[in-house]
Amino acid sequence: MKTQLITTMISLVFLVHFTTATISPSAQPSWLSSLLSLCLALAAVTMPFVITTRRARRNNNGASPIPGPRGWPLVGSLPTVSGPLMHRRLAALADAHGARRLMSLTLGATPVVISSHPDTAREILSGAAFVDRPPKAAARELMFCRAIGFAPAGEYWRRLRRVAGAGMLSPRRMAALEGLRCHVADGMVSRVADQMERSGEVAMRALLQRASLESVAGSVLGLEGSAVSEELAEIVREGYELVGTFNLGDHYHTALWGPLLDLWGVGPACRGLVARVRGYFGKIIEERRLAKDCHDKDDLLSYMLALPEDERLQDADVIAVLWEMIFRGVDVVAILLEWAMARMALHPDIQSKAQKEIDAVVGLRPITDSNMPNLHFLQWIVKETLRMHPPGPLLSWARLAVHDTQVGKHVVPAGTTAMVNMWAISHDEAIWGDPWVFRPDRFGQEDVSILGSDLRLAPFGSGRRVCPGRMMGLSTAQLWLGRLLQDYEWLPAKPIKLVERLRLSMEMKTPLACRALRRGEAAV
Repeated sequence: MKTQLITTMISLVFLVHFTTATISPSAQPSWLSSLLSLCLALAAVTMPFVITTRRARRNNNGASPIPGPRGWPLVGSLPTVSGPLMHRRLAALADAHGARRLMSLTLGATPVVISSHPDTAREILSGAAFVDRPPKAAARELMFCRAIGFAPAGEYWRRLRRVAGAGMLSPRRMAALEGLRCHVADGMVSRVADQMERSGEVAMRALLQRASLESVAGSVLGLEGSAVSEELAEIVREGYELVGTFNLGDHYHTALWGPLLDLWGVGPACRGLVARVRGYFGKIIEERRLAKDCHDKDDLLSYMLALPEDERLQDADVIAVLWEMIFRGVDVVAILLEWAMARMALHPDIQSKAQKEIDAVVGLRPITDSNMPNLHFLQWIVKETLRMHPPGPLLSWARLAVHDTQVGKHVVPAGTTAMVNMWAISHDEAIWGDPWVFRPDRFGQEDVSILGSDLRLAPFGSGRRVCPGRMMGLSTAQLWLGRLLQDYEWLPAKPIKLVERLRLSMEMKTPLACRALRRGEAAV
């Protein structure tokens, strides 16, 4: 007991330093260290026993203990794994403990299990015990608990899935929205020429984020062109910053400790943003209701407003769904395509092979969705990009065990957070030959589905919580990549650094800049 107390106090001092050192001195209130020390001193009395009890439960029912690092009292393994390369650190820990199938650790006071193997990943993602998600404070404050991503499994959640599927994500609705995605692609290609003329290079991240915002705003809200305001772009950007900000309180799930440990003020900032979100979307909803053609557009909002009275959602829930669709839709496609274009600029031989395929299959006509079944190599490029650079390496949102359950040989107790390290799986040498080499033609040797049925590569998740917009996102990424390669040859404008930064999604740490030459022009 004496040893445990000494270790606890060391951890306490370390955690005070860990949390305050990451805040700039100008941002630290004078009372912060004193308050934090007091809170953690009180927590130290009870937290080690909570952690010890929870860890002991993992060994019950005669099941074998789950391997993993012991961590420190109070902080667990937070100092070891937190940061912009969390997926890599977790993979290294799993290897060090021989725990690729399942690894146990604690993050703060939160018990966590990590799967880095397809078999246990399938058990977690498809298991009835893991149907819920543990909401981060930012996600909760930003109303995502009333939207598809975080709403608890139940009738309301199933209703949201039906509405989103029928209103935007069904094959029929996707076909109706192809014209919008092609129109946005035309504008994107035109902006490439404008940027090259002005500065001699293309800022790819800004280009792709703008295109994604226009496409998603059109399909969700029916907005076009200049109607996609800078206000919406700013709201989305601020939301990304808040959800991607490390919040110590997320790892101490109690009504007391969570707010006290919100050292960055994420909660208050989210509440301020939500007021703007409600104002922005509420105004659009009211304008749509007053319009004579309010039910004539092929967008999600029109569909939701046209639902029969007994199926209609409250305005607050409509806003939450629309907001989540835009928030998540903009992020994934833009990040995926930035990685893909970085690879095209770095691998001119692969870029040329894709362009020759496009020329042979499509000719001079702009690419459409109908061409995709015959553009095999282009599809393989997108798959290989998702394998090497999955936007959600930890599948973005974790799962929560709602009751005790068995995963492999181990018992996972209720209340445990479960995560799948898809990055570790997609870089496993036992599964993928030459996993560190960008080689799209590997998918010509074996067709691997990326839609959730094959857990060797499931970047959109699997099971009941699989991403409902996966087909829309994949179709958009393939179409736009094809258009960019069809019209231009791509070269690095600056040295390309494939350094990752994991925030909400795994993005390039240094934004990509390229030179784009019209096809057929000589490189200079």
